[in-house]
Amino acid sequence: MGFGKWIVGIVLAIGLTFQAPQAMAKEDVLFGGASITGVYYQVALQISSMMNKHHGDEYNFIGRPTGGSVFNVNALERLLDFGVAQSDRNWQAYNGAADWEGNPAKYLRSVFSMHPETVLLVVRKDSGIEGVEDLRGKRVNIGNPGSGQRGNAEDVLRIYGLDYNRDFRAEGLQQHEASRALVDRKIDAFFYTVGNPSAAIEEPAQSVDIDIISINSDDIRKFVDEHPYYIMTTIPAGTYRGVDYDVETYAVTATVVTTESAPEELVYNKVKTVFENLDDLRASHAAFRNLSREQMLEGLSAPFHPGALKYYEEQGWM
Repeated sequence: MGFGKWIVGIVLAIGLTFQAPQAMAKEDVLFGGASITGVYYQVALQISSMMNKHHGDEYNFIGRPTGGSVFNVNALERLLDFGVAQSDRNWQAYNGAADWEGNPAKYLRSVFSMHPETVLLVVRKDSGIEGVEDLRGKRVNIGNPGSGQRGNAEDVLRIYGLDYNRDFRAEGLQQHEASRALVDRKIDAFFYTVGNPSAAIEEPAQSVDIDIISINSDDIRKFVDEHPYYIMTTIPAGTYRGVDYDVETYAVTATVVTTESAPEELVYNKVKTVFENLDDLRASHAAFRNLSREQMLEGLSAPFHPGALKYYEEQGWM
């Protein structure tokens, strides 16, 4: 072997021996939303996109459609790293009520709140439904099992003295299925708890005339007064095609939750990124346009995760 070839061989051997270490694999972070047509999915999707933009070298955030609030809370210890849950479901889970009676989800930790979500009853205009009481004998979607909207629908029906096992034909569809079913005359109405405007209502409103029924009886107002995670609110006229009147109803807040075992650095980075890029989040969806720092720290029933609390204390907000 010539001297030049010998040198090349030595250099190659050294290069093979001292290869640069491979880049560490990014951490997959699963963020559960709800139905693909709902705003919860947009929460998971938009925040995941923001995190991948600013921390893509560390994390691979994945926004996932899911069955909704109850599913998300229960999946946090098994499948998800973060989830979105209605403020009422957040309270019920941590305090061992409703679906968690006798088995409180004490592992639950709050991160921040998002938009308010209204409890809506959307009907075909030709259905003859002018009030909640008119649901008798109709075909009504009350939401899929495991969704927060189903719990809200059951509360409304109970307060108005209706039994969905007896008084009408109840369906348990996911929301994208319910929106299509309304257009196809397979149902007359659906309950939906959502931030506004929602594609799940906008889209059927382009194909069929709809009404949105006010849910604001004295008993509803008493119910809201008794539960601190609810508020009365109004959907302004013109929010949806053909609905040229204000709709009074009540609302919950969308809350982002995780578990006590979530890494502090991960939660801290997520909170810091969201609040430092809040204008971008506001611009990402119409339901987020009025987000404020003050509102995002309210309606949280479970204790704050230490990573979230660290950021809030650094800012002097707590």
